[in-house]
Amino acid sequence: MDLKTIANKGGKFEARRRVGRGVGSGLGKTSGRGHKGWGQRSGAPRRSGYEGGQMPIYRRVPKRGFTNASFSTEYTIINVDSLDVFENGATVDLGAVITKGLVSMNTPLFKVLGNGELNKKLVVRAQKFTGSARRKIEAAGGKVVELDKLGREVAAESAGA
Repeated sequence: MDLKTIANKGGKFEARRRVGRGVGSGLGKTSGRGHKGWGQRSGAPRRSGYEGGQMPIYRRVPKRGFTNASFSTEYTIINVDSLDVFENGATVDLGAVITKGLVSMNTPLFKVLGNGELNKKLVVRAQKFTGSARRKIEAAGGKVVELDKLGREVAAESAGA
């Protein structure tokens, strides 16, 4: 075994592409850029979606109707079984879940789903709960605290609706 036979198995950096080092390398002469034209010249960036002067697809396709995508609400979600890492009697909210490293998506809203079982008595504070999550938390002796979008507690009578 020597240094040139060691393969990089999923390392941090991708192997550098050496271009313009002879035809035997596979990327010699034109360095993979082809012959003549804009892309062959130096300093020729192409924006995403550019199709060589042809009318691009995003301009050919008709845009009609209304999309609700810009008004969508994104939640950081977690399943009930993931909450078992907390101590008995702990208060679980979005900050606590992120601090424990259980989720990486940090949105201002928090939702608890009902997948799995919960064996600890917890106080869970979130904006949304599925019905099964609510039942499992309460069956384990815990408490469900529903919050509004600003993080304030919602009155108990309107939370169960």
